Amino acid sequence: MTSLELRQIQKNYGSYHALRGIDLSVEQGEFIVTVGPSGCGKSTLLKIIAGLETVSTGKILINGRDVTTTEPGERGIAMVFQSYALYPHMTVAENMGFGLRMAHRPKAEIDAAVLRAAKILRIADQLDKRPKQLSGGQRQRVAIGRAITRSPDVFLFDEPLSNLDAALRTQMRVELSDLHARLGATMVYVTHDQTEAMTMASRIVVLNRGSVEQVGAPLELYRNPANLFVAGFLGAPRMNFFEVTVAAVSGGAATLSAAGLSPLTVELTEAASVQVGDRVTMGIRPESISLAAEETASFAGRVRLVERLGRETILYADAGPLQCVSSESGSGNVTVQIGHASAVAADATVGFKVEPRDVYLFSSVDERTISARKSTITD
Repeated sequence: MTSLELRQIQKNYGSYHALRGIDLSVEQGEFIVTVGPSGCGKSTLLKIIAGLETVSTGKILINGRDVTTTEPGERGIAMVFQSYALYPHMTVAENMGFGLRMAHRPKAEIDAAVLRAAKILRIADQLDKRPKQLSGGQRQRVAIGRAITRSPDVFLFDEPLSNLDAALRTQMRVELSDLHARLGATMVYVTHDQTEAMTMASRIVVLNRGSVEQVGAPLELYRNPANLFVAGFLGAPRMNFFEVTVAAVSGGAATLSAAGLSPLTVELTEAASVQVGDRVTMGIRPESISLAAEETASFAGRVRLVERLGRETILYADAGPLQCVSSESGSGNVTVQIGHASAVAADATVGFKVEPRDVYLFSSVDERTISARKSTITD
């Protein structure tokens, strides 16, 4: 059953197009996470669903009901903001029951709803306290509890964890995922944090300049990005990109060449149209590059910086003539992620190996993925 449907949503601020023809169907019980760079329109989209912004054109349906022009309070939604937006003079119980009181619900119903939400969020022992007596994580639970008491058709979250420290964010990610599983509710969540998106989402919506670039399960988008933008946006450290030349095309595969790179032959999609001499963009994720002996290496590089993180080691290397046009460091260095503690030291010259199956290719015309690398996701 479709819980939320957006049909050709457009939002214009004068000549500025904030949203460009957004189409999205959300099934009952899905956890949708919207990501994208600053200014891409993700918060604007959430506010339009909530009714805090009006659409320029398009339709919004919640459980099949057209709510495009319906007032926010009548849409059957509840929103949790980045700021907790709690009333400092009210107790936790009063804050959580505020929406129901404004709806003139019976006191017994309000008390039962508040207690139920408090038990779900494990703050039943905090109901008589005021917000200033709570930690950041507890305040966020109160804000979420206020949404739960309303039993909405759709929960909306606007970067709710961004004000918390790293440890609390991790804890709240787990709690929100657990809450979603227990409630079976439809949730639409906006964040700039890739970890939140990858760990919590049923599906991720990647926005860029007001348009949807790709929608899919987290691992599907990570392993099979539709274009260069999605490939570069999802992943930390981010994908390395290199400009290479097509040296040969044969049997549905292209052989790539670049200064400092051993030839790599990569399978192409059936729709790919490349010719010898074409320039294309090659993408390699940092974790897909391994250390290798000189005679088997795909390229060599001088290590400029080593980040030792215990369970993994991240190298930033100058690959000489093989120029990285975009990387985590932003300085042309190749980023390599080794899944263990490594003894490689700064200033060492080492060989790096790349397997053709781990290479992504992107068209220089429209930046669409043209490599046939498809990763099957199994249980």
